[in-house]
Amino acid sequence: MKIIIQPQGTLAIYEQIVNQLKNAIVTGELKAGEALPSIRALAGDLGVSVITTKRAYEELEKEGLIRSVAGKGFYACEYNTDYLMEKQLVMIEKRLTEVITEAKQAGLSCEEVKEMVDALFQ
Repeated sequence: MKIIIQPQGTLAIYEQIVNQLKNAIVTGELKAGEALPSIRALAGDLGVSVITTKRAYEELEKEGLIRSVAGKGFYACEYNTDYLMEKQLVMIEKRLTEVITEAKQAGLSCEEVKEMVDALFQ
């Protein structure tokens, strides 16, 4: 599993970590019971603060997607992929609504926005 951080992205770094781990769960790349990297190891690999990775893991644990085992680390939990996918879709729709609002304010047509999306999607 490879996590890629975009420092200039619109999302906070911990949110990028959370979203990519959620995606790994939805796609089956991260299976239930599988160990996650330690907080320190992940922070080192990504070149971010331990506090950032700790916050990401706490968020995932709060959502019931991972669990902490004292002295052993963090593990992926059993999960409902349909529910998780629905949550991701709601988040994407919210962000797309914001982008569409900005595009309208900039005077872009629907067709111009679609062309941008097509170009960026590839």
